[in-house]
Amino acid sequence: MPRAWIVSIGTELTLGQAVDTNGAWFAARLAERGFDIARHITLPDELQSIVAGLREAAENCDVIAVTGGLGPTEDDLTRAALAAAAGAELVRDAASQRQIQEYFDRVRRPMSPANVAQADLPRGASALSNTSGTAPGIWMRIGRALAFALPGVPFEAKRMYAEQIVPRLTAAFTETGGVIASRKLNCFGAGEAAIGERIRDLMQRGRNPEVGTTAQLGVIGIRINARAANLESAGRMLDEMEGELRARFGTLIFGRDDETLAATVGRLLVERRATVCTAESCTAGLAAEHLTRFAGASRFFTGGFVTYSDEAKVALLGVDPALIREKGAVSAEVARSMAAGARTRLGTTYALAITGIAGPAGGSAEKPVGLVYVAVADASAIDAHELRFPEQSPRGVIRERSVASVLNMLRQRIIVEAPSPNR
Repeated sequence: MPRAWIVSIGTELTLGQAVDTNGAWFAARLAERGFDIARHITLPDELQSIVAGLREAAENCDVIAVTGGLGPTEDDLTRAALAAAAGAELVRDAASQRQIQEYFDRVRRPMSPANVAQADLPRGASALSNTSGTAPGIWMRIGRALAFALPGVPFEAKRMYAEQIVPRLTAAFTETGGVIASRKLNCFGAGEAAIGERIRDLMQRGRNPEVGTTAQLGVIGIRINARAANLESAGRMLDEMEGELRARFGTLIFGRDDETLAATVGRLLVERRATVCTAESCTAGLAAEHLTRFAGASRFFTGGFVTYSDEAKVALLGVDPALIREKGAVSAEVARSMAAGARTRLGTTYALAITGIAGPAGGSAEKPVGLVYVAVADASAIDAHELRFPEQSPRGVIRERSVASVLNMLRQRIIVEAPSPNR
């Protein structure tokens, strides 16, 4: 199985100012094509560091995937580093220069003189045209390794990989010795330790498929990696393991791969021709934002209320002031009233409500930071749940996990009900 290294370039990555999503994406794509991903390295915008990293990679792998550092500014050093690592000089590529100029002509903007440097390539390298931006990619050999460098802009890099790198890799590596295919099942409603205990037998080292878990904001991902001779065989292995996991976890599993709780809820609502609205206090519209992150949300999302103050809860949702005085704005009773009021006003099938104390200030001994109530209403019932997060939890974590909890409540409500049109 040929080995690949992922080399991500940018001081913003090494300082933690940005997250390297390109490296993970390239690793997954190369693994699908049968490459053993031996190492990921992240390098700052320093010429000698990049050259040293590329030379080390070239001595230890067959393919080097480089991302970032192809822009027009002084700190974009990937072109020079590739040339130095290969012992070649930089030369201006006339075809690339024309393509860069044509890009600026299309978008009707003047081209800066600095952009011309993006047409420079190590002698002997091939340019990879970029139809979505200004930075051409590079395909070349460094020692025994084939290297390709693509821009750091994700949508540009992904398109160039599919259109130009895949055919070259296919031609260069007719036999890779197998493939690695991956799948992730997303769960909500149980902790990572509890889920891990139930699949302990499947997580033993040396198994194929390999099973492991990840956790993020209450969502537990069960990742499956299958090694096989080809994608077809690997796919069958993934299907078989997914069936086993679904049999063990049932409705704890809400989606696959990148599917979010909000996307799952949206799909279920569309399937049942149902609608939803939101009433939010401490999350200030975050649930509505999650539900409308993808195209087509207007088919199921009607609108939402951000009622941060007690007065807004009374005026916009019809919450009884006496109820707030007696129970407090952060209470199960007020959460239910908010959900009922929102649903009545917008006429939706379901309504979601969130009220709580996200901190870092504002809590008390009786109602500490991290206390949140979420509610789901429909024509037949209004359910409210109490959530308690550690007081030290960051404000953003409390808000995000509260949204996830209420979305999961709605998901569970929908899947146990018979399909019904909008009421």
